Amino acid sequence: MQSKKTIELLSELKGNEKISVLFVCLGNICRSPAADGVMRAIVEEKGEESRWEIDSAGTGNYHIGDLPDRRMRVHGSRRGYNFDHICRQVRYSDFERFDLIIAMDRNNEYDLKRMAPSPEAERKIVQMSEFFTIATRYDYVPDPYYEGAEGFELVLDLLQDACANLYNQLK
Repeated sequence: MQSKKTIELLSELKGNEKISVLFVCLGNICRSPAADGVMRAIVEEKGEESRWEIDSAGTGNYHIGDLPDRRMRVHGSRRGYNFDHICRQVRYSDFERFDLIIAMDRNNEYDLKRMAPSPEAERKIVQMSEFFTIATRYDYVPDPYYEGAEGFELVLDLLQDACANLYNQLK
């Protein structure tokens, strides 16, 4: 279920000629680069690449310069995705650059809010779970890093649903 703040923010963005979205998780190797890749695929399929700027980053500095986790790339490729993002950490300039900053879980959201340079920047931060439409016991995108194959598949299911819903709300 979407918060009033998210509904208002999406309403403001809906009419924009260009929309910029940053997906954020902890290390930028599993969830956020997958969301980045899924969202890019949706936008490309609709022929709207010129309208969207999509990126991802991590709140931590653990994997800067790396490709996403190999397991996420394998599971993504089985669904037709190419997760080739180079991992990076969130920068203060991201709060100026992006219209919407989407956190994968509450810890990511908390870290982003602590980093936000202003109340206006903090207002751009929402959780990915606000875009879930499928029935799930999750109110966040779980980190599959220490999970088996089912963890990566669950994350991709959640992200495909949420990214499609995000796109549909902003088209």
